[in-house]
Amino acid sequence: MTISELIKQEARALGFDTVGISRVATASEDTVTPLPDVLHRRLLEWLRQGFHGAMAWMGREPARRANPIEVLPGCRSVISVGMNYFTNHQADERPGHGRIARYAWGEDYHHVLKPRLEALEGKIRSFAPGAETRSYVDTGPVMEKAWAQQAGLGWIGKHSNLVSTQYGSWLLLGEILTTLDLEPDDPGTDLCGSCTLCIRACPTGAITEPYVVDARLCISYLTIELHKPGDEIPEELAPKLGNRIFGCDDCLDVCPYNVNASSTEEIAFQPTEATLAPDLTALSELSEAQFGKRYRHSPIRRAKRTGFLRNVRLALRNSETYASLHAPGLHR
Repeated sequence: MTISELIKQEARALGFDTVGISRVATASEDTVTPLPDVLHRRLLEWLRQGFHGAMAWMGREPARRANPIEVLPGCRSVISVGMNYFTNHQADERPGHGRIARYAWGEDYHHVLKPRLEALEGKIRSFAPGAETRSYVDTGPVMEKAWAQQAGLGWIGKHSNLVSTQYGSWLLLGEILTTLDLEPDDPGTDLCGSCTLCIRACPTGAITEPYVVDARLCISYLTIELHKPGDEIPEELAPKLGNRIFGCDDCLDVCPYNVNASSTEEIAFQPTEATLAPDLTALSELSEAQFGKRYRHSPIRRAKRTGFLRNVRLALRNSETYASLHAPGLHR
């Protein structure tokens, strides 16, 4: 077996559902514009329009974010991995219950993927002593979705998320940068065609055009990234949150490729009572200690108690509005 084949075999043995490899080319080696140059241009334009909102870190060293060689000198390959997090459970949409994005129903995915990536790094060094590696799970300056598409894990859909023919919209990604020159896979082909379901499904119109998202309008951004004291969700957007209190799956839910999605076997991604259908009134009364204990191992911690309870208050207000509009005898 080649080293590339050994790496893929070990990745699957560690519990990754999909794995692929892309090569990091430079301008002197490629007859077409290298991917890092393309990514850098796109990122600069996105930043120029202010679509990153309060995520100031996105604007720091954009050239480094676009090019793995700037992160790991001598980087020749990116190993992209994905884990299926889909479960067959359904969120409770009755008034009075909050909705949490599916990826946060279980344990914090960073804690699930990172140890496995580090174990895979160890395997790589045993196959090729002297090889340098660096791994990330959504925390480093790597444009992971672009490299996942380049490695054949799927393609970036019009909602700007990765889509897989096998797993639909439900893959969590990680990657290993390495100085090894590995055999690359064929890039994923964009199969969105003329479909615009995700664009039409967005409650706030955050997908300004195919493949471009204005984070300032995105419910995931509003309910997660705006978590500092004093951060408020614009009044004109607040009613559009509905009962969403952490993230939003609307653009993912409608993707036709989800018809092939199967439930994950990963126990860590199974929902709990605290995440599948939480009672909004009970959540609104959480103390700092209770919030910390309840979501100790959850991605929900990122919203902080301040941001999370603000989301809960808005969901309660939206729920009361819904109830008043649908009260018996009231016709509109």
